[in-house]
Amino acid sequence: MMPGRITNWLRGEGEAEAEAVARLAAAKDAAEAANEAKTRFLASVAHEIRSPLNAIYGYAQLIERGEGKDALGAAKVIRRSAEHLAHLVEGLLDIAQVEGGAMSLTREAIRFPEFLDQLMAMLELQAQAKGLALVLERPERLPEFVHADPKRLRQVMINLLANAIKFTDHGSVTLKVDYRNQLATFTVIDTGIGIAPEDAGRIFAPFERVGGPAGERPGVGLGLAITQALVHIMGGEIRLESAPGEGSRFMVRLMLSEPLTPPSEPAPQAGAVTGYLGRERWVLLIDDEPAHLAVVCGLLEPLGFQVRSARDAASGLALAAQLQPDLVLCDVALGSENGWEVAAQLRRRHGAALRIVMLSGEAPVSEGAGTDHDGFIMKPFAFDTLIDMIESQLGIEWVRAAGAPRAAPPELAGAAALPRIIAPLAAAHCAEIERLVRIGHVRAIEAEIDRIAALAPEAVPLAERMRASLDSFDLKALANLARSVRADAA
Repeated sequence: MMPGRITNWLRGEGEAEAEAVARLAAAKDAAEAANEAKTRFLASVAHEIRSPLNAIYGYAQLIERGEGKDALGAAKVIRRSAEHLAHLVEGLLDIAQVEGGAMSLTREAIRFPEFLDQLMAMLELQAQAKGLALVLERPERLPEFVHADPKRLRQVMINLLANAIKFTDHGSVTLKVDYRNQLATFTVIDTGIGIAPEDAGRIFAPFERVGGPAGERPGVGLGLAITQALVHIMGGEIRLESAPGEGSRFMVRLMLSEPLTPPSEPAPQAGAVTGYLGRERWVLLIDDEPAHLAVVCGLLEPLGFQVRSARDAASGLALAAQLQPDLVLCDVALGSENGWEVAAQLRRRHGAALRIVMLSGEAPVSEGAGTDHDGFIMKPFAFDTLIDMIESQLGIEWVRAAGAPRAAPPELAGAAALPRIIAPLAAAHCAEIERLVRIGHVRAIEAEIDRIAALAPEAVPLAERMRASLDSFDLKALANLARSVRADAA
């Protein structure tokens, strides 16, 4: 090989080696960036859940120590905070929808002053813990009702207020509300550390941290990114005014129209369930989480059920053989064991007479999962959901406390109000909704309702009624509505 060719060959080898080294360095940088993004994401998740969790934790401690002056009021705050946590979990799963512009909103009449008071109650303990004054400023006259998506509006306001409390060490956090010509303006004002001009441009970017070294305070991270996206989806705007050491003002403007006529008061509900008629029923709980076992036992035993519990598969199967229960409530994830396999063994040993209901924080991952069960409930669940499931599985009749009988929902003109071409399509979606209600797959139900609304303008009222039932977690009413539509279309 000629010397010139050798030189060129060596040069080519050197360039190839340099390119390989550069690719490895780029891959290393990408891996480090991904790891850093994961760390920021986990911190952001903690930021999102801390506010309602603090309300639950604080009020629970007060009740436990017997220092709660208003136990009923504390229970309401705990319940609302728990509901908000559940909504936040759904919100985290909706991030991809937010970024893709595919998120849908509900529109319902909410009590505006009551909504604001609930926000203050949820964050009061967090502000008190830092010695801050939490102030609500609102005009004397506010509309009693406005149209909004309460879940998303609550998420926006709690994100802003919680951030203000977090980055304020002395003084106050104020929520100022104005309402004129259907336009609501929410201004969150704090006396905190403020935000530098160079940070103001990136504060709404996902996973960004400002306001001090990472770890000194939980970063705003995901919270403000989701907040800005939600405000834009709701057709509003969000602005920031701040300076270091002078506090911050976040201003959100949204169109929240007043209903033309005040919504009718909800029909009085039947009294609380206090027992059931007929022979004594036995229920077996299989769950590796002691707190969950205690909660379900605390609900069912006062109603007259004989309840036994097991924390693993072997104990559960042995108890089932000994007790011959009427109903088994089995968690899907039993530590390292599989609840679906437990259900399959129960079915083989006891046959169809034993009713098996699975409980899980996730919907079945495949069509083959859980073929041996009779019902499915998603965690977290409302007590009424479990009560309705037991009623449907055991066919029992409840004894209720004194109260007005549950009013039947107003009749819907069902498929008769839909175009003849549209009715069978709506009925098909309703059949799927009935199936999804049985397994408690809320997000999939929302998607089916959206598909019904997209069929034709005439289908929108039906979709809105379904959304109202889903938002109040009245799955029984939703299933009945879907069933009536299918019957009318038949």
